Amino acid sequence: MRSSYLASLVLATAFFSTSQSYAQQPSHRVDMSGYRIANDDSAYYRDSPLPNSMSYASGAMPVSYDAQACACAEPSCNCEEPSCGCEQGGCGCGNRGWCDKFENCSISELMGLKCCSNWEVGGWTELGYTDNNVPLSQAYNDLLSFGDVPDNVNLNQQWFYVGKKTDGSCGCDWGGRFDMIYGTDAQKTQAFGNPGAGVRGFGTWDASFDDGQYGWAMPQAYGEFAKGDLTVKVGHFFTLVGYEVVPATGNFFYTHSYTFFNSEPFTHTGVLASYKLTDKTTIHGGWVLGWDTGFDQLNSGNAFHGGFIHNISDDASFAYMATAGNFGWRDGGSKNSYQHSAVLDLKLCCDWEYVLQSDYCRTDNPGVSEFDTIGACNYVFYNVNDKTRAGTRAEWWKADGVSFYEVTAGVNFKVVDNVVFRPEWRQDWAPGIGLDEDTFAVDMVWNY
Repeated sequence: MRSSYLASLVLATAFFSTSQSYAQQPSHRVDMSGYRIANDDSAYYRDSPLPNSMSYASGAMPVSYDAQACACAEPSCNCEEPSCGCEQGGCGCGNRGWCDKFENCSISELMGLKCCSNWEVGGWTELGYTDNNVPLSQAYNDLLSFGDVPDNVNLNQQWFYVGKKTDGSCGCDWGGRFDMIYGTDAQKTQAFGNPGAGVRGFGTWDASFDDGQYGWAMPQAYGEFAKGDLTVKVGHFFTLVGYEVVPATGNFFYTHSYTFFNSEPFTHTGVLASYKLTDKTTIHGGWVLGWDTGFDQLNSGNAFHGGFIHNISDDASFAYMATAGNFGWRDGGSKNSYQHSAVLDLKLCCDWEYVLQSDYCRTDNPGVSEFDTIGACNYVFYNVNDKTRAGTRAEWWKADGVSFYEVTAGVNFKVVDNVVFRPEWRQDWAPGIGLDEDTFAVDMVWNY
């Protein structure tokens, strides 16, 4: 289990001498995992970004359709179909030059889906390189961070999704989503909270889909029902907790924070409801089978998952999300575990944005899992121009009395509308265990 490993890691006298026995762990991952909160009223973003949309709300460079080719006017009545070109089918991929086709077209367009269709089909390709293991990883392919296969250009994410968004504004509606990923990130995104998932090649749902340092994962497979301001999701879905996300298109940085990987869940299986309480506030609540499960349950995992998002103003939002109860693999079956994430997002003047995230996690199962983490991440972003965005992340993360620090600085270059390069430099240190190292990382994300 990731928790027992990390507890031994931070208490060890030498950071580089730690080891893990997969056979004794209910999971072959590190001590936790995470995602991120959509800082608006739409929980659908969490399910992964929409086609060609690397949202500034996530700190990532935007990717958008050609405005003239895909623009659709608002319907004259709330429940009528738009009548300004959507009925003509796709957004014009077939009539563009080769360059425009590469830059602006999506799989949805090539399939002939209308611009305003609620059906979505798409994906992205991410290739990346790091010159060092990103902590807490210290050995090649040890699964202790997303950056655990250095000194190679790796296929991190080959992502595909198909789904239908729900709209309850005109009565009842249905939808759902299915996501699949292949790459070095997949094994960290599998349902490693399932029974038997402590050994590579074993476990239920997608936990056994391993292929050396690569693998397959199906992080989402759910149905959704909507009526009015209420939506209900049933199945396997991303967590609401956190700021960063697994999908590469949802983050500014290529590497991830300690908090993201070590103090948050990635996925859940269960039922999750969202209700738009006011124009500014959306509340979420549901029941899940613990942490990181895929249509299965370990140690009788049974927990509450939910919170709220409040838009303070047009330029400020605050989100609080939590899990409480039995986390399954994470706490060994305790009923008293608790974890939360609080995110404040401020759009400042003159193209500046500031994000503050704070997480806390506590498990209290004597002799099985007694783990306590707290952390704070500060993000600052600046729009240099339409093609370039700069950012920094400064983090403090404390696990069982040992403090870890990291500072990351990077730039997003939008080569064309749907291709982004993200070089960055990262410094990690933890005086209590003698950790002091720097990492250069760069990736390319092609969204379609």
